[in-house]
Amino acid sequence: MNIRAVAADEAARISAVIGELLHLEGPLLPILHAVQDEFGYIPESAKQIIASALNISRAEVHGVVTFYPDFRDHPSGRHVLKLCRAEACQSMGGEPLAETVKNRLSLDWHETSADGSVTLEPVFCLGLCAQAPALMLDGEVHARLDEDCLSDILTEARR
Repeated sequence: MNIRAVAADEAARISAVIGELLHLEGPLLPILHAVQDEFGYIPESAKQIIASALNISRAEVHGVVTFYPDFRDHPSGRHVLKLCRAEACQSMGGEPLAETVKNRLSLDWHETSADGSVTLEPVFCLGLCAQAPALMLDGEVHARLDEDCLSDILTEARR
């Protein structure tokens, strides 16, 4: 498949997503979420297509994508591990756990493993302050973390 065919297929998929949600009031965020669900991230080409469909500037779309930390502008790993960096988690041992995670995965924040299995992201509060420290793996929260449960979670993330 040549580059033009790939680009045309990508544009068609983006346009289909937009078409399903264009009727909504304030459709930008739902469209961005749906595009990310479709591709795993927001492709650069999607920004102009979305902007044209919504009659807004590409810069406005880009601003929303870069403002919200849950939107990605590049592919992530098969698993996304979000580790809470907020004060409550830090006060309950979050920093040593963060260093353990980074060392065990050989990753820093916003990096993806070479095999594409996991992306490590910081998140500033998962809302589990009373059960700190916490993380989220593929949308599933894990709280009251310690070295033992962290080891199991990291094994799962590397699959």
